[in-house]
Amino acid sequence: MFSKACEYAIKACIFVAKSSMRNERVTPKQIADQINSPVAFTAKIMQDLVKSNLVASYRGAYGGFEIEQAKIAEISLSQIVEVIDGDKIYNGCGLGLDVCNENHPCPVHEQYKAIREDLKQLLKTTNLEQLAVGIETGDAFLKT
Repeated sequence: MFSKACEYAIKACIFVAKSSMRNERVTPKQIADQINSPVAFTAKIMQDLVKSNLVASYRGAYGGFEIEQAKIAEISLSQIVEVIDGDKIYNGCGLGLDVCNENHPCPVHEQYKAIREDLKQLLKTTNLEQLAVGIETGDAFLKT
């Protein structure tokens, strides 16, 4: 459903949010270790998140990535998805057809349309704070 880059971005943002809630900055290597991602790929994804102002980056001995604590509850999963994958998840065909619409539907068009709407709602109403708290309490995990 999500691209691999988007999956890594979501997990990275959750980890950065959890760390930021503890007033800790994290490096690309720490993020990559926590989400089972290649370090170079993680660094590239993090730069995209920095450019979009979802994550802040600091250089130096105490540098790393963080999210302002006030912003953690304001950042929705939909914002992360849109930075990395755009809006194709909300518009794409369930079977991957190039042309799929009301006038030329694929066999699962109507069913997938409902799933897309539910997914859109889930992504818009779920924020990083909710997910980071689940990781912090041990109720959820970022890697196996």
